[in-house]
Order: sequence, then structure tokens, then C-alpha cells
Amino acid sequence: MRLIIAILLPFLVFFTIGRPIAGIICLILQVTLIGWLPAAIWAVYALGQYNTDRKIREALADRR
Repeated sequence: MRLIIAILLPFLVFFTIGRPIAGIICLILQVTLIGWLPAAIWAVYALGQYNTDRKIREALADRR
């Protein structure tokens, strides 16, 4: 679901993963049609990093 949001409304993904400053910057970038593609790519990349970090935290928590 977040991946679809990352493509359609890139700025919203940053708010859902707890990065509001990046969300505001992404919204400013997204306002232009030329900036929409870089904003979507950035949001998908950030979402991937968020998922990876979450899996690492869960794996470390399971070790304890």
C-alpha cells in the first residue's frame, strides 16, 4: 500500500514513516511536474530504506 502511495503521492510516504521535514521538501519538489518523477523515486527509495531498517531492528530484537 505504501508503495502505491509513494508513486502517486510521494510526500505522504515521508509522513507515514516519521520523516515530516523530508515530506515537506518532497512536497515542494512534487509541486512541479518535472519534480514529480524525482520525488516519486526518492519516496520509493526512502520506503525501501525504512523497511530494511525495520527488519534489522526486528532481527536484533529477536536475538535478545
